[in-house]
Amino acid sequence: MIGFIQSVLNILLLPGLAFTLIASILLAGIDRVLVARMQRRVGPPVLQPLYDVLKCLGKETIVPRKANEKVFLLAPAVGLISVLVTAMFLPIGNVSAIRTNADMIVILYLLTLASVTLIVGSAASGSPFAGVGLSREMVAMISYELPLVMVMLTVGFVCGNGLATFSLAKIGAYQAANGPLLLNPVLWPAAIALLFVIPCEVGQQPFDIDEAETEICEGVLAEYSGKPLAQFKMMHNVKMYVMSGLFCALFLNIQTGFFLADILIYCVSCVLVTFVSMSVPHAVTARFRVEQVFKFYWTVVTGCAALSLILVWIGL
Repeated sequence: MIGFIQSVLNILLLPGLAFTLIASILLAGIDRVLVARMQRRVGPPVLQPLYDVLKCLGKETIVPRKANEKVFLLAPAVGLISVLVTAMFLPIGNVSAIRTNADMIVILYLLTLASVTLIVGSAASGSPFAGVGLSREMVAMISYELPLVMVMLTVGFVCGNGLATFSLAKIGAYQAANGPLLLNPVLWPAAIALLFVIPCEVGQQPFDIDEAETEICEGVLAEYSGKPLAQFKMMHNVKMYVMSGLFCALFLNIQTGFFLADILIYCVSCVLVTFVSMSVPHAVTARFRVEQVFKFYWTVVTGCAALSLILVWIGL
């Protein structure tokens, strides 16, 4: 009975739903503040992402005349739920809300589902701007999925002692015994590859080709307003946290034996990953073109992931 209550608390509170929502809002807000400071702007308050979501919740939901209403309204809800469930698999220290023997496979499918809901929802809107955006989102998915899978395989082979493991708990136990995988030079190319995958998976500038406000009027979100838009905005915030947390789980799982200390280290690590992988590129780089994104990920990023995978495969 005690174990069941503990599991419910882990899912609802820490490191589950409540922690995920709070961390997502704060992480997105910190990212915006950091970008503003690097660009010598005052910038918004840290809680601005929360204000944006609340404002959207108070607005009228307008469904385009030519839209498939049910799909148009259901897609954002499914996308938000998928990323929230993804966050349940992320461990803080050695504690996670949900554990399986195939955590990384489930995470990969759920992240893909979130992107698919964006595509399906924009397709259901009937907007030509959304049509361009969804085609760009599909290109982005094709670009980053391969290196992401290769990074997961690389980490799985290292922590599985020759047999790939897809359990984040086992990966965490390996790092607790041998130190963070980021200290292993063989895995540095894979870590770099994942840092590049993060902003494209999240849809953060300079890889926000599916929205591109100045080109296609928000693209995939062109026709969304009110509660559905709030759900997509919240999905974006949670995705930022999920991808930063995934990097920490794979390469920076530091366990002290004290849960409060593990939480502090985890939060600081997520902020550092967000700063390096999203804030800095956003502040210093203009938006990539579609063909540039595809070429960059299938050459540089995939090459880095493949290098670590080969080195691990041959036993280095």
